[in-house]
Amino acid sequence: MKNYYSNIFWLLTIAMIWSCSEDLDPVISSDPQSPVLMSPESGTSLVLTAEEETKEVIFEYQEADYGFSAATRYTVQMDLVGNGFAEPVDVINSTSNRAILTYADLNQKLLSRGLMPDEETTVEMRIKAFLNDNISDEFSETITMSLTPYEVALQYPKMYVPGDYQGWNPANENTILYSVKSDNVYDGFVHLITGNGEFKVNEGPNWDVNYGDDGEDGVLDAGGANLKVDAKGTYMLTVNLNDKTYSIGAPLYWGIIGDATAGGWDSSTPMEFDADENILTLNADLSVGNMKFRANDAWDNNYGDSDGDGVLDAGGSDIAVTEAGNYTITMDFKVPGEVSYTLVKN
Repeated sequence: MKNYYSNIFWLLTIAMIWSCSEDLDPVISSDPQSPVLMSPESGTSLVLTAEEETKEVIFEYQEADYGFSAATRYTVQMDLVGNGFAEPVDVINSTSNRAILTYADLNQKLLSRGLMPDEETTVEMRIKAFLNDNISDEFSETITMSLTPYEVALQYPKMYVPGDYQGWNPANENTILYSVKSDNVYDGFVHLITGNGEFKVNEGPNWDVNYGDDGEDGVLDAGGANLKVDAKGTYMLTVNLNDKTYSIGAPLYWGIIGDATAGGWDSSTPMEFDADENILTLNADLSVGNMKFRANDAWDNNYGDSDGDGVLDAGGSDIAVTEAGNYTITMDFKVPGEVSYTLVKN
């Protein structure tokens, strides 16, 4: 009897080990089943309004089948009709068989893709199933939807750039990158002028999901080593979360030049960095005359103001100083796609 129970024990142990081994080494189907989008139906038309901004749009789909129970991430993707999803917008992510977003959130995605307020546009929608980087994504069949957004201030998706230059504060809303196309590609200028040149990029205003680069190979690693530049300056930083890559442009050292400045048209007066506001600033005496902003004591990157609207234009017209005195001068790169400036007489 003792031997009988001993044999049973070993059989159960072997069965458990075999079962665990199967769980640890799942076999992926050679022909995975793509997700199937069930709702909304193709041809659905929606007119979005600010009054109904809390109303919800629900995407329901049959999950992809990889031949085993998989932790799959699903993304609702949108693109213009006929574009072949060459520039898809990720509308919303989910880990279940449905994804829900409000009219307000969908409206932002539509505006970021370039749809005009109060105009009906037909777009294509599909579901992308992502398992891991080593397995090809699966896509549902495409449906069309006719969508009419409403006018509202556009809010771009953003990433946070904490670093030694701003006190390693991930919650600083001034030091961020924007994805102006809502396509998981973020870019913007980073003023790595103070500190040791080290920084990271974070998905939120915290340290929950942050990226560095362990191999210094241009590929982002979750929780990886700090990114770093060797020379101080203003850098164009681009982060692509689609393929987890990043690029850092050449350093730019900004200053003012012109017959209204102390150096005349022969030499630049360098700007300084305000870490709290994330702007370049300078307190200087100006004469009656003209000035411009330029980088690296050269004319390759110079800005003036052709329209007199406080927004700088590359190679633009000289900026007139009509009254001599002491001025606080600022240069601000925070708004996507534009550089603004101020001249305030003290």
